[in-house]
Amino acid sequence: MTRPSTVDLITVELRNAIYTGALRVGSPIREVEMAGQLGVSRGPFREAAQRLVAEGLIVATPGRGLSVRTIGADRIRPLYAARTTVETTAARLAVAHASDEQVAEVRAAHDALVRADASHDALRVGAADLSVHWELVAASGNPWLLRWMSTLIVEVRIASFTVSEEYVVRRDAAASHAPLVDLLEARDADGLEAAIRANLDDAVLRLLAPESAGVETLEEPRPLPAPRLGPIGH
Repeated sequence: MTRPSTVDLITVELRNAIYTGALRVGSPIREVEMAGQLGVSRGPFREAAQRLVAEGLIVATPGRGLSVRTIGADRIRPLYAARTTVETTAARLAVAHASDEQVAEVRAAHDALVRADASHDALRVGAADLSVHWELVAASGNPWLLRWMSTLIVEVRIASFTVSEEYVVRRDAAASHAPLVDLLEARDADGLEAAIRANLDDAVLRLLAPESAGVETLEEPRPLPAPRLGPIGH
């Protein structure tokens, strides 16, 4: 296997920091400070940041430098339309071609969501929720769909952090995702596509009109500490 380069490792660290909220939406990317926190030189840090600019997770503004992207309410529906296209296409491929081991990975991700539900930790539940969707796309065996999904799930987190001061998830996340796994195991392509569409439509409603969603939720207030990254391995 090819060993990840320093730029690869920095890119992963920055992407994860955006995903977790350690780097807040709209916050500036302070190159010197963050490179120092990561224990790397400015050249590789700058290259990694530019990769995330190309992905659309970081924004480069002339005269103002780099900052974490924001995704407001007006972009939620287009974002979820993209998710729906990727996930339903992947679902049909997974139903047709996924190995038993790949399907088992989706089931394992759902088992982790069940455990996360029991923790009543909204951020943990949200991460486990997205992991189910990611593993479902992975089961398609299509590397392009998986690469797009890897960016989309970070954008979903960005959108959630942008539109609300609290991170909100369904209290019954595991139960609401069980049909996705059951239908994949049953190799029911039409049923799985319909279940994914319903699941994502519900997520859009919860983001844009939470009072109308009609489900109990968990909320995680988002404190605003100064972002700090840890040193990466070399």
